[in-house]
Amino acid sequence: MSFEQCFKIREVMKDFSKGWYIAGGWAIDLYLEKEKRNHHDIEIAIARKDQLSLKKYLNEWTFNKVIEGELSIWENEYLELPIHELHGRNNTSSELEVLLNEIELNEWKFRRDESITCKLDSFYSVSKEGIPFLNPEIVLLYKVRNTREKDHQDFKNVINYLNHSKKAWLREAILLHQPNHEWLEELI
Repeated sequence: MSFEQCFKIREVMKDFSKGWYIAGGWAIDLYLEKEKRNHHDIEIAIARKDQLSLKKYLNEWTFNKVIEGELSIWENEYLELPIHELHGRNNTSSELEVLLNEIELNEWKFRRDESITCKLDSFYSVSKEGIPFLNPEIVLLYKVRNTREKDHQDFKNVINYLNHSKKAWLREAILLHQPNHEWLEELI
């Protein structure tokens, strides 16, 4: 088990007083406790309401916001939907993608369909090494819109390790969001 990038992010984020969670393919691998594929980047998820706290915390980092696929400098403005993605870089050339999530009180809402929700304690887990990560059903839901080969690989790697309730939640969420998605056949 390597997870070197995840450990680096845990070190960077160790004093951040708000919730943060490894996202994307790394989250799947943390859930499986084994690095199953190569990763070219690393993403974390935070609550949208914590974005300015993160910017203050990582004050030596330069951040760009993503608007319609284009990067532009993120000053100090509060970012609303549809903006949900930031790319940060520090002076040691470390890079980090930050995904803003709709989290209020103790509930997460899927930004693409706010009728899809879950309680915060079902949204994430923490690895044995103390690294918080998004639960796989949340990660997979984000991957159904524009499913790439690596997304299919993540699904195949984790599907047999999801319990009945995780599979049922993911199935219902996909039915609402992408009712013709091919993964539904394996989530019965």
